[in-house]
Amino acid sequence: MQIRVLGCSGSIASGSRTTSFLIDDDVLIDAGTGVGDLSLDELSRIDHIFVTHSHLDHVVSIGLLADSVTRRRTAQQCPPVQVHALPQTIDALRTHIFNGVIWPDFTRLPQPHNPILRLVPLALGDVITLGNRQVEALPASHTVPAVGYAVSSPNAVWAFTGDTGPNPALWQRLARLPLTALVVETAFRDKESALADISRHLCPSRLRDELIQLQRPTDVYITHIKPGEVDAVMSEIAAQQSHHRISALSTGQRMTLAD
Repeated sequence: MQIRVLGCSGSIASGSRTTSFLIDDDVLIDAGTGVGDLSLDELSRIDHIFVTHSHLDHVVSIGLLADSVTRRRTAQQCPPVQVHALPQTIDALRTHIFNGVIWPDFTRLPQPHNPILRLVPLALGDVITLGNRQVEALPASHTVPAVGYAVSSPNAVWAFTGDTGPNPALWQRLARLPLTALVVETAFRDKESALADISRHLCPSRLRDELIQLQRPTDVYITHIKPGEVDAVMSEIAAQQSHHRISALSTGQRMTLAD
């Protein structure tokens, strides 16, 4: 299983891309601004998009991708790209993005009976099988309905928390998985812990309390840090001397996990 980090920042700046991961060559986890760095050939091979929640930094490229690949996928008689998300997230996409005002409704284009996108509801705990991979919806605790995802192949499990504050249910589930790699958000420094709590994100001290619940040492990658704050956030995390192997995720990073 190949994971390519298309974007891992909490916002945009030169060199920063918002959240998106390409699994092998056909699955996206979220669709932030980093999706725009893919070639048209790469975009056209994407068959599934799994969305954690409705915030713009995670969904902004869904409509743009649809517009880019419509002609090529239609000519190749490809099925619609399936967008998997909670029902509340799907409602938000229909109401606020694919409404003919912000963006055309690609769930009905180029023809209503043969659209380029299909919105597919999922529920917490659902497991979707894609070839030799399984994608499980994990609990998240955010300001809007949200999930994380665990992607499993026969010999590897990669998990992404999505945007979440303190979340006991998530860590109870992660503790039962044979994790190969874990991507965790930490959006703020400790001096902004009150803002982290209000916005349902983590800061280093909250991250420490969460990771303690995961007893087996694991490769942990920190994502969703604001531009310009990476060194400060990672210094605060390093000072905690965790038993996990913790590093900052970077746009363009690639992970190869045993199949």
